[in-house]
Amino acid sequence: FFFIFIGILSTLGNGYVIFMSSKRKKKLRPAEIMTVNLAVCDFGISVVGKPFSIISFFSHRWVFGWIGCRWYGWAGFFFGCGSLITMTAVSLDRYLKICHLSYGTWLKRHHAFICLAIIWAYAMFWATVPFAGVGSYAPEPFGTSCTLDWWLAQASVAGQAFILSILFFCLLFPTAVIVFSYVKIILKVKSSTKEVAHYDTRIQNSHILEMKLTKVAMLICAGFLIAWIPYAVVSVWSAFGQPDSVPIQFSVVPTLLAKSAAMYNPIIYQVIDCKFACCRSGGLKTLQKKSSLNKSR
Repeated sequence: FFFIFIGILSTLGNGYVIFMSSKRKKKLRPAEIMTVNLAVCDFGISVVGKPFSIISFFSHRWVFGWIGCRWYGWAGFFFGCGSLITMTAVSLDRYLKICHLSYGTWLKRHHAFICLAIIWAYAMFWATVPFAGVGSYAPEPFGTSCTLDWWLAQASVAGQAFILSILFFCLLFPTAVIVFSYVKIILKVKSSTKEVAHYDTRIQNSHILEMKLTKVAMLICAGFLIAWIPYAVVSVWSAFGQPDSVPIQFSVVPTLLAKSAAMYNPIIYQVIDCKFACCRSGGLKTLQKKSSLNKSR
């Protein structure tokens, strides 16, 4: 029932974000294009993965066979990795935009699309590597969904190398980039807020927009990491700890938390957009007053 709830909310929420973005696709900024790509990844997780797991949960076992298990594991890892790498790219974009202002003068939409191609290729590579015999996908300990075969690390040195590579390139390195980017952004914002107050209205409005996009990105990354870090900890525990050291009942909760990550982002978009709309309406009133004064003069 929990999966049904988050599946419906994430599908409708991310579908709404994609639909509304498609109506103004020619006006999307590079950072907004990345955000739409994140919604596509979350929508893919909801549509492709949730029905398999919901039916299996009600059946108390995985009912789609070995091929279905590998497909479900691949899809979950592909879209999950795509989400994290997209957020890494967004955090780098925000870092360069806020901390290195000259970066914003040359970044164009086609650069964002090149970045999207790299993100999808990166996710495709790591999700498909297990099919080459290096790793594998296997059922979760509770038997109603599938994931990467973390237990390969218990079997051989090659399995340990595969799991460590996945952990570094698909979790630790992207997370380190995200944390570094937003720490630098926070330090920069604290030092530059007073300076922006002395600029004219157009620069202030541009600053407000950039900060709105940065807040969205920070909240999205925080929500994603909070949802997935417990799952990653349990997975590493299963891979390198004692066999069967993770209680089956305990392994269910991080999985449910991780699968709910796709539901948070549309809520974050709406909350920030509502606040931004209030600020923007106030700024428009100020501009209208100024224009009326200029006309009267």
